[in-house]
Amino acid sequence: MAMKIIRKIISTARAPKSAGPYNQAVLVDRTVYLSGVLGLDKDSGKLVDGGAAGEARQALVNMGCILKEAGSDFEKVIKTTILLNSIDDFSAVNEVYKEFFTKDYPARSTFQVGKLPLGAKVEIEAIALTGEVKTVGGSSSAS
Repeated sequence: MAMKIIRKIISTARAPKSAGPYNQAVLVDRTVYLSGVLGLDKDSGKLVDGGAAGEARQALVNMGCILKEAGSDFEKVIKTTILLNSIDDFSAVNEVYKEFFTKDYPARSTFQVGKLPLGAKVEIEAIALTGEVKTVGGSSSAS
C-alpha cells in the first residue's frame, strides 16, 4: 500500500487574502509552493505606494508571513520567479530582493510580462522547504 502524501492548505490573515480561486500556498510533504504575491496592503487590499521597489518590498513582507505560517522562512526558499510589468524595474527590485535574501540565494527567474493583476508592477512566487535544511556548496554573491 502506498504511503499517503499530505497536502496542507496554507492561509494566514497576516497576508492579503487570495483574490481568486487559489490559496496563498500549499504545503506538500516538506515543500511549500507559494502563489504569486503582490505588493498589497493586507488591510486595504490596495497596492502600496513606491513603485516597483515599494511593491516588491511589500510582496516580500507578505511572502514572509506566508512562509512563517507554513513553517518556513526566506533561508529555506529554493526557487523564486519574479514577474515584472517592466524589465526596466529589474535593478530596483533586485536591491529590495537582497534585503530579504542575503546569502545562499535561491534559484530565480525574472520575466517582463504583458500585464499583472490589479495593475501591479511586481509579482513574486516561490518554492520553499520546511524542517531542517542544510545548505552545502559555495556561497553566492550578487553583482
